[in-house]
Amino acid sequence: MKARRFFGLFVVAVLGALVAVIVYAKLFQNETKFVEVPVEPKARYVNLPSAADGGAVDFTRAVEQSIDAVVHVKTKEFREYAVNPLYEFFFGDQPQGEPQPILGFGSGVIISDQGYIVTNNHVIAGSDEIVVVLNDKREFNAELMGADPTTDIALLKITGEKLTQLKFGNSDALKLGEWVLAIGNPYNLTSTVTAGIVSAKARNINILRTQEFSIESFIQTDAAVNPGNSGGALINTRGELVGINTAIASRTGAFTGYSFAVPVSIVEKIVKDLIEYGAVQRAILGVTIQDVTAELVEEMKLSSAEGVYVNGIRDHGAAESAGIKKGDVLISIDDVPVNSSAELQEQVSKYSPGETVKVILRRDGKLKQYDVVLRNLEGSTEIVKKEDLLDVIGASFEPLSEREKRSLGVANGLKVASVKPGKFMKVGIQEGFVLTFINKKPVNSVKDIAEILKDTEGGVIIEGVDQNGSRSYYAFGM
Repeated sequence: MKARRFFGLFVVAVLGALVAVIVYAKLFQNETKFVEVPVEPKARYVNLPSAADGGAVDFTRAVEQSIDAVVHVKTKEFREYAVNPLYEFFFGDQPQGEPQPILGFGSGVIISDQGYIVTNNHVIAGSDEIVVVLNDKREFNAELMGADPTTDIALLKITGEKLTQLKFGNSDALKLGEWVLAIGNPYNLTSTVTAGIVSAKARNINILRTQEFSIESFIQTDAAVNPGNSGGALINTRGELVGINTAIASRTGAFTGYSFAVPVSIVEKIVKDLIEYGAVQRAILGVTIQDVTAELVEEMKLSSAEGVYVNGIRDHGAAESAGIKKGDVLISIDDVPVNSSAELQEQVSKYSPGETVKVILRRDGKLKQYDVVLRNLEGSTEIVKKEDLLDVIGASFEPLSEREKRSLGVANGLKVASVKPGKFMKVGIQEGFVLTFINKKPVNSVKDIAEILKDTEGGVIIEGVDQNGSRSYYAFGM
């Protein structure tokens, strides 16, 4: 009886507790809310980034009309075995076999239905054979039409039918943040396309510092570029060529974030000159310059950090003749602002010797205008034409300044700017050698070399000064 009563009380207590919990929850607890997590929109609903002109970017269309114009460049270089005198002293004649070719590869861009192809000079430099492979796998032997080491641009030519060509765009109109595409053959992977944006313009990275009068005004992008991309196309979203991919910034030799392309504003002028004259008509202003920094503004008491500072004037050059002086600050070239050495070089590179440019500069805080007639490296306004004889000797030249003549103790001469396969390379003449006499006749210009050699038969005696300052003599047959 007691057990039944105890059980009844237990049931009543449990029911009471349950009712109390329910009442408490209803009266005092906040109602639980269920929030729906937003779902990421599906890919087909995502808007593509806008192009510079405000329209939607269509990478596929740009690539379709461009990829067949980008070619694979394969090179071979044959080197003779060097004789090791120490080996021959102990063991006799050094065994020699057929030298193995040194293979290279890169990219190029067809720019004409006549078969002209732009690539980098470093892709083909020193090559004995150049083969071009099209995107449709056709192969052609290519002829080197000319090269410009100071901008790292070279021009090839093939003979073929139904060649797709790329049209030149306007690299000056590129905007920071604009989408661009790199097309090339990295690591021999043909027809590779990568995308990025324009990170900077008129970038100087000192990669051509071994070349005096070099021009570096690269387009910097974050499109992935690797070995083998050199000479390939940088295009805009309209499929127009805006640059030739040339270099990367890397600690490993592979792409790590930034790549650099020669803008077509420079490429177009070089190509035109090589086709028409066989040589680049390089115009120079005749000044040495440096960027205007905050430290320079304070040191030289300049009014602002605008422009490019003139820290030297070339003797008898274009700038000196026009009245430009050391200490002037160049503001613009033909109304195009120049705020770095690279921007100034890029603007001047668009012109040929003999052309006149309007230079705005600041002197003593006041703006002045000068009309400057540009000159070539030899100090004249004449057209420099490619000479077959110069091809035979395999060298390009640049003039000596009066300061260099005094330091070397010579009254005349030309400096060897570059050496390629030819007579000079075979006898051991290197870049930097100062040529003073050929067959005892003084040399002051490229024209002098051509005039002396055209009537020469048999032996040629070269006299000059080596980089270490010692007088040297070389001889070869014509």
